[in-house]
Amino acid sequence: MEAKSWGANGVEPHETGCGSSKLALDPGVVAACRDAAAEIAAGVSAEIADKTTVSVERTVLRLLGLEKADASDVPLANVVVGHVFDQGKLGLGIGYWIGNGMIQTGLEPNELALEVAAGELDLCALPIAEDEAIHDCVANACAERQRQVSAALEQRRERREQIGESPPPHRYVLTATGNIYEDVVHARAVADHGGDIVAVIRSTAQSLLDYVPDGPTTEGFGGTFATQANFRIMREALDEWADSNGRYVRVSSFCSGLCMPEIAVLGALEGFDNMVNDALYGILYRDINMVRTLIDQRLSRMINGFFHVVINTGEDNYLRTADAIEAAPSVVASQFINFQLARDSGVRPEHVAIGNAFEIHPDVPNSLLLELAQAQLTRELFPDSPVKYMPPTRHMNGNPLRTHACDTLFNLVAVGTRQGLQTIGVPTEGIFTPHIHDRTLALENVAYVGTAARDFADDIEFKGGGIVQSRAQYVLDRARAMLEGIAEAGLLEAISEGCFGDVRRNPDEGRGSEGIIATDGRYFNPLVEIMSDAPVA
Repeated sequence: MEAKSWGANGVEPHETGCGSSKLALDPGVVAACRDAAAEIAAGVSAEIADKTTVSVERTVLRLLGLEKADASDVPLANVVVGHVFDQGKLGLGIGYWIGNGMIQTGLEPNELALEVAAGELDLCALPIAEDEAIHDCVANACAERQRQVSAALEQRRERREQIGESPPPHRYVLTATGNIYEDVVHARAVADHGGDIVAVIRSTAQSLLDYVPDGPTTEGFGGTFATQANFRIMREALDEWADSNGRYVRVSSFCSGLCMPEIAVLGALEGFDNMVNDALYGILYRDINMVRTLIDQRLSRMINGFFHVVINTGEDNYLRTADAIEAAPSVVASQFINFQLARDSGVRPEHVAIGNAFEIHPDVPNSLLLELAQAQLTRELFPDSPVKYMPPTRHMNGNPLRTHACDTLFNLVAVGTRQGLQTIGVPTEGIFTPHIHDRTLALENVAYVGTAARDFADDIEFKGGGIVQSRAQYVLDRARAMLEGIAEAGLLEAISEGCFGDVRRNPDEGRGSEGIIATDGRYFNPLVEIMSDAPVA
């Protein structure tokens, strides 16, 4: 099919929205869910007010261009923030100290960082300029960098429209060799066989590192380290492929963990199109402190929203630890919360790719109908957003033929419910990390089903009072009750009670809590100032 330009949400402009509900959903119940989610998000805002984190502060330096590491391979952003943190003065914000340092020394941020790393400069011992002068200095520097990044991303969007890309659902393919140069080989092969988005899986447990490694990497475990240099290598490789083949291919990474906002800004700097950016994943599955995560996700989403990067939420992860049938209401509740938190951070609806997954055990009678109900429910609740649909993985038993059959049903549901981003399922799921030829078979399956059922979504209707409608209505009603309970108790309490994925976390525990800082009354963050002024659609 000839490449063309598509909207950021993966939906043709005339197809945005679902019109009348195929599921006969009660508009009052949907409105109640949205109201409860807004109340929950407001509670989160109150909880994280007057707090910052070391990763938030490092993000300011990243936008200002700090990319390298010192002689001990400690990233300069960590060196400078740690320098101020150790003196107990980070409550004013790293922007305050960098801005003052620029005024007092005449040096640029990178030069200041190198002197701090060499032990030749103490930022906190310099004379202090007027607050207004400090704010203006660092804000102007950040604004200039922001203009450069925005201009580059606008050129990229124009180029993407000129080159064109495949129609939705965009086929989202993972690569995870551990070696960025080998990842490039896989990514080009994925593009050759019809992949639309290449997601470079991060090395196992990188989300627990409180720093972003420097430079290209060739060794990783279960994935490749997310670094600015690796981002640049992958982006340049797929741009070269697009120039040669006349079809744009998007690139995605994982914007979560202890460096969530840093990854967001590095992705924007290097022209990434998508980021997995869930509000709760780090809390539930990496035991990162709740407050730390909620602060970091706010800035990471402000950055992604400001630069029009599509974020993918991670509700599919709940179904790895909880039964898909029982957990369905919590999935929908989380979708509402994730969406509202993103909107509060300035992300447009068309840039919030809601997480969804095909994970009911295949031996359950009518499992296909139950999956249809959940997929269509997600599609109707968030009509202006793409949906990132994940294939079956949890119950794949190593039989590649059964897995391929399950993936075929998954592909059919994806087309029949207009999912926007479709992660491909591979026949060898559950056996080993897929080889290139496994991904080729998977992409051929997607192409076959996409052609055979191209207009399935336009033709399909669901019987009034039948299995699909009744299931969707039941799940939505249970999600409403859950959301209203969370709104009353607060999100932190709900997580501590195991509302999501059957995982319980204590609000006062978790990794990274030592990196939370109470802000001073004079705290200043130039990124927040710049991005808060951006118009929200």
